[in-house]
Amino acid sequence: MRKEDSMSAAGSPLPPATASAPQPLTASVGADCADVAIVILNWNGAKFLRQFLPGVLEHADGARVIVADNASTDDSVELLARDFSTVELLLLDRNLGFCEGYNQALAQVDSDYYVLLNSDVQVTLGWLRPLRDLLARQPRIAAVQPKILSQADPAFFEYAGAGGGYLDRLAYPFCRGRLFDTLEKDLGQYNDARPVAWATGACLLVRATAWRELQGLEPAFFAHMEEIDFCWRLWNAGQEVWYYGGSTVLHVGGGTLHKSNPRKTYLNFRNGLALLYKNAAPGELRSALLQRLLLDGVAGLKFLAAGQFRDFMAVLRAHFSFYSKLGYWRQQRQAARPRLRVQERPGVYPGSIVWAYFAKGKKKFAELGL
Repeated sequence: MRKEDSMSAAGSPLPPATASAPQPLTASVGADCADVAIVILNWNGAKFLRQFLPGVLEHADGARVIVADNASTDDSVELLARDFSTVELLLLDRNLGFCEGYNQALAQVDSDYYVLLNSDVQVTLGWLRPLRDLLARQPRIAAVQPKILSQADPAFFEYAGAGGGYLDRLAYPFCRGRLFDTLEKDLGQYNDARPVAWATGACLLVRATAWRELQGLEPAFFAHMEEIDFCWRLWNAGQEVWYYGGSTVLHVGGGTLHKSNPRKTYLNFRNGLALLYKNAAPGELRSALLQRLLLDGVAGLKFLAAGQFRDFMAVLRAHFSFYSKLGYWRQQRQAARPRLRVQERPGVYPGSIVWAYFAKGKKKFAELGL
């Protein structure tokens, strides 16, 4: 076990991270979740609202359920008014994207805790209270995610979040239970509770005071990797981000934008550069950025060799977009709090996940030695 898995950023003891199932956190901390607002940001997601919103309402444990509609053009709003009259509805005037959509929506919600919940997530019995009680008991923890399994095949972890988010030293994200496209079967190996580098935005419980202090998500990201940036900023601000395996939800994934879509390729590569530039420690940025640029170039050439020309162009556009807005990203970096070094941040692999996976053939999280 690494030192940061058992100690907070300030050196205070944390509950032990263990491979056994964590104890339920349901006693003595309030009768229900009335201090929680579950906020679903919706854009043309009527299909998923019909399918999954009844379960959210059934298992809300007293929490408010709010749908913030990002100017949908399908029948989402009519559906909510007709079939889900108990759900609060916030109407945004245009499609603001994931980041600014949530920023504007949560600015209108008065609650102690927020849940950012994707419309394509199926919640389960008892999913919410353990997450909320973890934050209530541990004031240094600002955000937590549950275990994320595949809705199509619940025996396996799901791509976006899995068993908690990690980063390598170049800020490439991966998860326990998911390295690139290799998904592990859920055998209880991640039924623990532990600090992680980032928690997924597919199902994220966050303390409202922390959200407001950091001014929410980075609007220039629009969508994708925004929760990684937010969680990195939480760690830099002296707060903690956790995974709790005693709570489980099921995620469709790619419900709005499939992972193979060139638009998502563009956003991930652009935002990945901005993520590293904004948050890396001063002494580590130059080397990490140069290596990141090299590996992005290799990825682009791999797309080209595979005949995926649109993805190749997406990588090029992502880099040009990042360079064209370098002044803005520099301002964001200068405005940030002091940045932690790699060894000071939980959930960071000190090597390159790209090298470990593609060159060394390490396909499972356990093979990384973390």
